[in-house]
Amino acid sequence: MEKQLSNTADRELHLKRVFNAPIALVWEVWTNPDHIRNWWGPNGFTNTIHKMDVKPGGEWDLTMHGPDGTDYKNASIYKEVIKHERLVYEHISGPKFLATITFTADGENTTIDWHMLFESKEQFEQVVKTFKADEGLKQNLEKLQQYIVNGSKTTNNDTQPVIVERTYDAHIATVWEAITDKDRMKQWYFDLKEFRPEVGFEFSFNGGPEDRTYLHVCMITQVIPGRKLVHSWRYDGYEGISFVTFELFDEGGKTRLKLTHEGLESFPADQPDFAKKNFMEGWTHIIGTSLKGYLEK
Repeated sequence: MEKQLSNTADRELHLKRVFNAPIALVWEVWTNPDHIRNWWGPNGFTNTIHKMDVKPGGEWDLTMHGPDGTDYKNASIYKEVIKHERLVYEHISGPKFLATITFTADGENTTIDWHMLFESKEQFEQVVKTFKADEGLKQNLEKLQQYIVNGSKTTNNDTQPVIVERTYDAHIATVWEAITDKDRMKQWYFDLKEFRPEVGFEFSFNGGPEDRTYLHVCMITQVIPGRKLVHSWRYDGYEGISFVTFELFDEGGKTRLKLTHEGLESFPADQPDFAKKNFMEGWTHIIGTSLKGYLEK
């Protein structure tokens, strides 16, 4: 055993941390895609979980979105899954490594022992030097700690944003035009009097249930041509402001759109029309049915 350890010590990453949370909760945020997408990766990264089948032989496919907009696709295979004890998975897309996460309960606390074994010393050194994997692992555990303390307790309440993602059989330039050209927008969205994808541009429209409407007042706050559009969203005469983000990702000729609507909790709680479920239903129809139908007709 000592000889084996000495032979692998130059290609290992190993961190241990105690979390002030019961083992059932820590296990849940590690194995539920609705949780892990919120904390996985170094600082500034977000995630899209494509598949997460937590069982021996199951696949875990995700795309990590870097702060600069770069996408990092990851593919792993679970080798061992023992509930509340151990997760072992093999990262099969470069860089290749074997990760072992051990969970140990100590009363209401849980210790995580995270071990990564790379294929070679050269690969390990490259990952540490190029991607700062050692620092990234520390940041990942810190994000996990913060999520356990704050995020996981509110996963199902109205402080969480609405997120809807769809992939279209259309080029990214076509999708960008569809979400920024008012003549195209009126065919799947609202009939806007004017719209320009320019920071500071203000636009408004009426919308709501059939028997009552609300004046929506919006302003463009961020534009990355062909990639990202952000605008504020509020209701004339009511308190609160929210923000809608459209992000586009090239998927080999197809386009994945991620819509995020955050800040909904700032709207008056006594207005049923502003309930989160209505936004989820609305955006699911708009992004998943109307826009998809327009792009793929």
